Amino acid sequence: MRPMFRISKRQMLSLALVICLAPVFANASGFEGRVSADVDTPIVGAMVTFRFGSPFQERTVFTAEDGHYQVSGLPAATDYAIRVRRIGWHDIRTSGSTPDQGGQQLDFTMVQHTDMAKVAAQLPANHWYALVLERLTDENEREQLVRQCNMCHQQGNAATRLQRPPEEWHKVLSLMARMGGGLEMEFRKKLPELFNSAYDPKTAVPRLTKDFGQPDFAPPPDAEVRQAVIDEYEVGGRSSMQHDMIIHSDGYAYSVDMSTDTLFRLDASIPGGDRKAFAIPAGDFPLGGLGADDALPSNSEMRVGPHSAQSGPDGAVWIALAVSNQLAIFDPIKESFVIEDLPGGIFPHTIRFDDRGRAWYTVAVSNHVGVYDPKTGEHDIIRLPARDFGEEIMLRMLPFAMWLSQWVDLSEMGSASEGLAVPFPYGIDIAPDGGVWFSQLNAHRIGRVDPDTFDVTVIDTPFKAPRRMRFDSKGKLWIPGFSSNLISKFDPKTGEFEQFALPEELLGAEAPYTLNVDLKTDDVWVCATNSDSFIRYQQDEGKFTVYPLPTQVTYTREIGFSDDGSIWSSNSNAPAWQIETGVPRIIRLNVDGQINEQLAGSNP
Repeated sequence: MRPMFRISKRQMLSLALVICLAPVFANASGFEGRVSADVDTPIVGAMVTFRFGSPFQERTVFTAEDGHYQVSGLPAATDYAIRVRRIGWHDIRTSGSTPDQGGQQLDFTMVQHTDMAKVAAQLPANHWYALVLERLTDENEREQLVRQCNMCHQQGNAATRLQRPPEEWHKVLSLMARMGGGLEMEFRKKLPELFNSAYDPKTAVPRLTKDFGQPDFAPPPDAEVRQAVIDEYEVGGRSSMQHDMIIHSDGYAYSVDMSTDTLFRLDASIPGGDRKAFAIPAGDFPLGGLGADDALPSNSEMRVGPHSAQSGPDGAVWIALAVSNQLAIFDPIKESFVIEDLPGGIFPHTIRFDDRGRAWYTVAVSNHVGVYDPKTGEHDIIRLPARDFGEEIMLRMLPFAMWLSQWVDLSEMGSASEGLAVPFPYGIDIAPDGGVWFSQLNAHRIGRVDPDTFDVTVIDTPFKAPRRMRFDSKGKLWIPGFSSNLISKFDPKTGEFEQFALPEELLGAEAPYTLNVDLKTDDVWVCATNSDSFIRYQQDEGKFTVYPLPTQVTYTREIGFSDDGSIWSSNSNAPAWQIETGVPRIIRLNVDGQINEQLAGSNP
């Protein structure tokens, strides 16, 4: 068997000495070297990752045109786990490599794969999922599949593309429906055969690797992308659902763990990242909160279900507690919570603040927008328009059905209605004029709430599944089409939409969950949930750039920005065990590689 990596005799001796003397040489701040296939063949765009600490941090850089890489700002440490990754080549994994102060050169020789099944397994999930989508000729079925089956996790990763007996598929799809990802029943009956045939290795692997060895097969990222540095911080565990994260004005990164009712705080200015966990008070709520717990994964401890977070104008971290119908307000100085009960609605979702300090939030299941003024203690719940009379009646009956389910088994009723999709108010943002804009994911609409009269206007979008959206500095609203493979710019003054299809390299199999606009540049950053990447759209150039991320099965959520220009998000694939390494991460991307040598975030 050929070795997975080669180093020279001199390097082998150096590494052996370093491993033995690692406790002595603990002042290293970086490495550099070359990744190649042989002396004359550099490997361009390989990801070189250094892991350290417990819980770990990983820092990843890319190799340049000549195969050279350089990583700096690493802390003094006795051990690093190193990984070199490039699609089409055997991974290199080594550990215990801490060079002495005069020898920080580490070169690696990679060996190309000959097993095409292993090459196909290295591809992001969107490559596999595209094989499913191309078999759907009915656009309604295709849209429905992307919107509902990508709701909380990737489709096409190794855990989701398993071939299963039909009864196993139906069990999976039924559980998805109970968690909110319901499909029309006639369409659902077709899916076991569709998935099994599309993911059959006998046909899928040759399709996915037919151009292996050609320049267009898994090409390296562009030179500007290869300047980037990516940091990933382990947060939570295998039972976590590390939903949203924010960069707070105090410089810390905060993330909410929905499955364990925990708020995490990350201080990236400390080498390895200092983490602290705060248990969110759950009161007397049972498992599952106000809803039934029979749809919960067996390892979930969710009683209040923290879903999203927002930095408030008061300096607090505000958290939507989805399954207890509450807001949690965390004081970062006192490290304590205040819990605010909401007067109505089901499943508070996403929070934003207006310039009066009021917290506006979507209420997803019951089709409301809520507003809370902490200065007066006043709450208002605003009912949004349903699509028809029948849907209106169903939505008004939901609270009664949930109350009744405490004493009566309504599971059969739930099975009969699995294909129904409530409007699902999702994203929300505040316009420069103070107007409150929201999206209704399943209704394919956006709308505006007047901040004074609470009058509501709704607008059909010319694309499907608008999700989490943001305003740019010019007052234009940017919206991701989750099942439409695009982002859209909406002008509230003219009512016009402009649509931008995502890059072809994403194969039409991407599902952009959210976006955010860097108001310093008006660049639009999009989370790519199915391709292990971030997407940047530069308005002034009309240009998309895809930034690949190192960890397979990366499903990003809310996007934030720190003062140094870094882009942040969380890897929130649910279940977390599908993520490579099996645990969630907070992700930081710095596009130009100019990261503080002390690994600082935006902390003052």
